[in-house]
Amino acid sequence: MQNQSRIPNLVVDGVGSRVLGEHHASRSSNLRRSASLACLSVAVFLGGCDVLSRDGPATRSIDAGATETVRAPDAAALFQYVLMDVDQAAIANFGLPTASSLYTTFGNDRGPAPQILVGVGDILQITVFESQSGGLFIPLEAGSRAGNFVTMPPQTVDRKGTITVPYAGEIQAVGRSIPDLQKAIEKALASRAIEPQVVITLGTQSSSQVSVIGDVNTASKVNVGPAGDRVLDVLAKANGIIHPGYETYVTVQRGTRKATVYFDTILADARENIFVKPADTIYVYREAHSFLAFGAVRASGRIEFGSTQISFAEAVGKAAGLDDARADPRDVYLYRTVSRERMAKANVPLDKFPVGQKEIPVIFKANLRDPASYFAAQKFQLADKDVVYVSNSGAYELYKFLTLLNNTSDTIANVPSNLATARNAGKSLGQ
Repeated sequence: MQNQSRIPNLVVDGVGSRVLGEHHASRSSNLRRSASLACLSVAVFLGGCDVLSRDGPATRSIDAGATETVRAPDAAALFQYVLMDVDQAAIANFGLPTASSLYTTFGNDRGPAPQILVGVGDILQITVFESQSGGLFIPLEAGSRAGNFVTMPPQTVDRKGTITVPYAGEIQAVGRSIPDLQKAIEKALASRAIEPQVVITLGTQSSSQVSVIGDVNTASKVNVGPAGDRVLDVLAKANGIIHPGYETYVTVQRGTRKATVYFDTILADARENIFVKPADTIYVYREAHSFLAFGAVRASGRIEFGSTQISFAEAVGKAAGLDDARADPRDVYLYRTVSRERMAKANVPLDKFPVGQKEIPVIFKANLRDPASYFAAQKFQLADKDVVYVSNSGAYELYKFLTLLNNTSDTIANVPSNLATARNAGKSLGQ
């Protein structure tokens, strides 16, 4: 037992290492070299070494190779932000969806279908009836027949918005309904024909079409029928949408106004299935919403919603939940930028933010150690591109530190045997 050597005490500094303790004189230099190599191993472990393989340049190489370096002042925050607990007020002001509404924007949910008016490019076919022969259009020698009428050749409403009717001249057609136009022609012929009655058949309705484009099976122009068509009717005429409804948006543009909603929202709320009007444009597109999950979760990365909307609690679940070995349930965060206008409506003080800053960074905090916080997190709805972050617990940080110390001690203690193994390997290679 007296011949057993003790593990040397090492002090590692910026210059090298010193071996302290009682050693046998014949092993002093070998152990000193071993200790130096051990310290080198620790330095490599802590700081990295260019000799070791890596998948990119070292940080110091990047810093040294920069032509110019611009760093933020140490005392200045990169971004000022608001920290807010997830409670009833946060849910009411920031945790509910803010999607636009077709019904709110255009407001013709249960009203009558829009009246179809004649427009430029429409093709009309006009038939004039007279009560007896011998009139303007039916000659006397025509005799008795089933209906005294004449059908005129189809004509297109010109750019001036008029049509031409024999013996009536130019008649303004654009902006009139079919019944109104029939009465106008009858009035123009009243002094020439015998009790004229006019019937107009609308052929091609180029001015009464709605454009349907985007992620539909058949993008096309769709005629709006006299009974009126709603958004879902028009999408059905385009043979339906391509992608799932929970990640498909429908935009209706009417003149300078437009609104966008989820396809599933139209299905769920009958008010959103509004009547379309001629010249409307319906644009269908896919946008899969997602969030980012980082920190002490079991599955980090970009995760898609997979539905129209998900809550804060569901997002944590989609990240496979908290990591029991690492997570601190008291510190679960959600990062988001919120418009300044919305923050002001929630009475959040903004005097410390620049006046021209339109987007305010906000971090919402949930304490999942509190049972009531689960209910709040379940009601707080995520927005697209939100970031969910779960902090490590203090116990886990201590565990990492102790593991580092343990690994370092093992490395130093094993240096003599590792050197012996390397020496023997070298001899074998030499032989």
